[in-house]
Amino acid sequence: MSPELSENALAARTRRKIAWRIIPFTLLLYIVAFIDRVNVGFAKLEMSKDLSISEEAYGIAAGIFFIGYSLLEIPGSLLVERWSARLWISRIMLTWGVIAVAMGFIQNTHQFYGSRFLLGMAEAGFFPGLLVYLSHWFREADRAKAIALFMAAVPLSNMFAGPLSGKLLGVHWLGLAGWRWIFICEGFPAIILGFLVLKYLTDRPSKATWLEPEERDWITRELEKDTRHLAGKHHYSEAFKNPQVLLLVIIYFFGVCSFYGLGLWLPSMVKKLSGYNNFQVTILASLPYWAALASMLLLGWSSDRTQERRWHSSISLIIGAIGLMGSVWLQDKVIPAMALFCLAGFGIYGYLPCFWALPSRYVTGAAAATAVGLINSFGNLGGFVGPYVVGYLKEKSHNFETGLAFLAGTALIAGLLILLLPSSRSVKAKSISAN
Repeated sequence: MSPELSENALAARTRRKIAWRIIPFTLLLYIVAFIDRVNVGFAKLEMSKDLSISEEAYGIAAGIFFIGYSLLEIPGSLLVERWSARLWISRIMLTWGVIAVAMGFIQNTHQFYGSRFLLGMAEAGFFPGLLVYLSHWFREADRAKAIALFMAAVPLSNMFAGPLSGKLLGVHWLGLAGWRWIFICEGFPAIILGFLVLKYLTDRPSKATWLEPEERDWITRELEKDTRHLAGKHHYSEAFKNPQVLLLVIIYFFGVCSFYGLGLWLPSMVKKLSGYNNFQVTILASLPYWAALASMLLLGWSSDRTQERRWHSSISLIIGAIGLMGSVWLQDKVIPAMALFCLAGFGIYGYLPCFWALPSRYVTGAAAATAVGLINSFGNLGGFVGPYVVGYLKEKSHNFETGLAFLAGTALIAGLLILLLPSSRSVKAKSISAN
């Protein structure tokens, strides 16, 4: 076998081993995390009545998660880069699992606020930590596809959470209402997986006993090649000075407004739109996530094949804005409105894999970890603004149309702003000329 063929065979074998070892498990972790984050939207169908929670109060509680979440994002990302992904992710899952289960026993609005805030603090660092962790294993050329497969957890979690939550809403075990069992039953898996993380995850390729020595050497060399053009851009402080990173923060804020504004209110919108029972509503509300899953996988694959990130992200967000705006005019027609919600899901979720492959194009090392934490931390404040504004507007107008128009606007702004980022080709050219 020629040296070139031998190198290609080694590359294919190593990439396959890494993908099968890491992606399914991290996907499972994120599915469980996201279910615990968004199941409140399904629980609301009965919880609001039991606890006398207003629409505006629900919007505050749904979004207050992201206030606690944002406080510890950057330290969490740095701990994964400089300490241990395995230990930090395990700690996060155990803590949030306990708090998620405890939400099944809340008695009033203030406890609802407090538990959502604590849940956000407990989960802080999980998502950016896993993104940093993936950058330790996947080359830049493979990263959008890897992120797409990992982030397929977002639509998958909603697809699973909908029917499961719909079933749980109908039970009254041990005298507890079904919405309480949503939090209890969907919180326990995080505790179990928190212990499994310690046994299964490997921090870096150099410690991977499940790879052959030549496979460890190959992936280490490839990852080093990716960062050569970013020499001098690895100190954590670079993230705060880099204009591209700061623009990514703003873009993600607007994208997250639409992302969570729709996700956390969709079951209530579908309930009002259709008048169906809770189980039927949860089935209908899961449909946009099938479209989201298809778009994330399709755009992640296309983005890696072409090595283009900006236009993939921008067009996806603009499509999402069109879907959201169209649904404003069809709120009295179930089938057309659901079709437009599916279009919105396709767009506002599909951009994520391409978007999260961007930070490592501008900074590396501790700076990349800080950038991911910074983008996710401040960007996720949109997770408070989006749900709160929809709840506030619903309380004032008694309909969802103005809230949907607001979410369409934030998706459009994000889609246009992303085109202000420089292409990776121009970034590399500047780095080379500077060196």
